[in-house]
Amino acid sequence: MKKLLPILSIFFLSHNISAKIWLPSILSDNMVLQQNSTATIWGWTTNGAENIVVTTSWDNKETAIKAYQGTWSVEVPTPAAGGPYTITIKGHEEVVLNNVMSGEVWICSGQSNMAWTPLQGLVNAETEIANANFPNIRFYTLLRHKATQPENDAPGEWAECSPETMQKFSAVAYFFARNIQQSINVPIGLVYSNWGGTPIEPWMPSEVIEQDPVLVDGAKKIQETPNWPSKPGELYNGMIHPLLKFDIAGVIWYQGESNRVNAMSYYKSFPALITSWREAWGKEFPFYYVQIAPFTYKDSEVNAAVVRDAQLATLSLPNTGMAITNDIGDLENIHPENKQEVGRRLALWALAKTYGVNIPTYSGPVYQSMEIKDNKIMIVFRYANNGLIIKGKDATEFTIAGKDKVFYPAKAKVTGNTVEVWSSKVKEPVAVRFAFSDTALPNLFNIEGLPASAFRTDNWKP
Repeated sequence: MKKLLPILSIFFLSHNISAKIWLPSILSDNMVLQQNSTATIWGWTTNGAENIVVTTSWDNKETAIKAYQGTWSVEVPTPAAGGPYTITIKGHEEVVLNNVMSGEVWICSGQSNMAWTPLQGLVNAETEIANANFPNIRFYTLLRHKATQPENDAPGEWAECSPETMQKFSAVAYFFARNIQQSINVPIGLVYSNWGGTPIEPWMPSEVIEQDPVLVDGAKKIQETPNWPSKPGELYNGMIHPLLKFDIAGVIWYQGESNRVNAMSYYKSFPALITSWREAWGKEFPFYYVQIAPFTYKDSEVNAAVVRDAQLATLSLPNTGMAITNDIGDLENIHPENKQEVGRRLALWALAKTYGVNIPTYSGPVYQSMEIKDNKIMIVFRYANNGLIIKGKDATEFTIAGKDKVFYPAKAKVTGNTVEVWSSKVKEPVAVRFAFSDTALPNLFNIEGLPASAFRTDNWKP
């Protein structure tokens, strides 16, 4: 027995040394928690049923929970915007999270135009990088990761915004956050979950696609490649599902170019993604997105125009908004470098609709209704209360068709928030299209200088 005691002592000592409490990567130093909400602090322990106590410095309150089979989770109220704070997690060991802020948290997701960094291409990049000293804007960058099943952790790291960190982060997301912080002066947390070249299907729960024949057929048109994920659900599983316990203010999204191959299904897949994410988080958060810009694609005729039209149609979902970019695109560069304006236009939606800032016009003109008068069609626009303007001599990119569904270039006249459209070749018009091509560069704006969205009044197959 005396010989056995030293052996047992060594065993228990080594067990205690290896015992560990750990958290998901997103709960770490420098993070931003959603203000005035209930934050979930969760994690795991190797001591399966030990008592865990979470202490938050903003109220010095202790919240206790007993781990179950090595898993634990508590909910704590978060204060109004401010900080820095600490969060202490204590069981058989102690974990302290430092430099924690309370503020506004936004998921920033999509493909390469959202992922694009200042180092990859940005107007006035050197100056923008040098001026990026905003320590209360925080970046969380998820490592790219796909998974066949929903996962509980997504490796990544929080960092304060500085010239060094900003130059490697999403330019669109940074300018979105900078505009918001400069207006309402609260900490902003940006959660970067992107993968360049990806279609929408990997970002959605696979069961959402499996339950809809249209989405199933659309997913079959996505070709698998070694460079980016294409299978339904595999990015949702690896890069969205691990975030579901982390409360957020909303989502900004920039994606769509890679769905030109199944553009018609985007009318269903895009709203389905938004709905599925909201259901997963359990809240109808704002979802603001970018309408893809004109570009000279080598392999299609109007597929990008269909994606843009599907993005326009998705505005029918509540609490959504769209930044229109057809005036700041680059026909020779699928990654336009004026990310400042893209971020600003997304921020206009958030400031006006989420944060209640008095911005009378926060969107470019959007098609509202039409009326046929003799041989002309009258188009009425939303977000043009102060009037529409043409930048140039004549309005461009309007076409008009009769019952034969043949579209002809049309003339257009602006009156207030209405455009009168006609063509001598169409005596009995029934439909109008505007900027409905991959490379359209229209010149219709509202008085505030925001461009009008492409649209069509028909539902004919392009």
